[in-house]
Amino acid sequence: MAGSLRHRDDSDDLAETHEINVTPFIDVMLVLLIVFMVAAPLSTVDVPVDLPASNATPQPRPTDPVFLTVKNDLSLAFGDDPIPREGLKAALDQKTSGDPTQRVFVRADKAVSYGDLMEVMNLLRQTGYLKIALVGLEGTVPAPASSSKPEPH
Repeated sequence: MAGSLRHRDDSDDLAETHEINVTPFIDVMLVLLIVFMVAAPLSTVDVPVDLPASNATPQPRPTDPVFLTVKNDLSLAFGDDPIPREGLKAALDQKTSGDPTQRVFVRADKAVSYGDLMEVMNLLRQTGYLKIALVGLEGTVPAPASSSKPEPH
């Protein structure tokens, strides 16, 4: 064993080193990388959308609203009365006393596709009724159809 006989100054031990220890930074970055690698696929998963519920504030209900219902078999009805698509204008004129400026509330079953609903809305526009409102269930979580009444929005 070799030793030094020189006198050492204690101030040499307290000298600062100007090196940065990057190991903790690399560890943090690797952990963040793993977190984002796990979280990214979860955020892009396709989730089925159930649109009939709405959290919009309900508008005041008119005294005698005109509800047009699109059933799941794509047939149209006013209340319980079925309406053929060809007779929609005549039925609307009878319900509104010939006033095309009156708002028509459209209710559609969940099973009705977006394209079929747009066809009904285009049919309403062709008949001259341009004020169309969609009706949905209130709240963010859909309730069973038998326990909730649809409100116009």
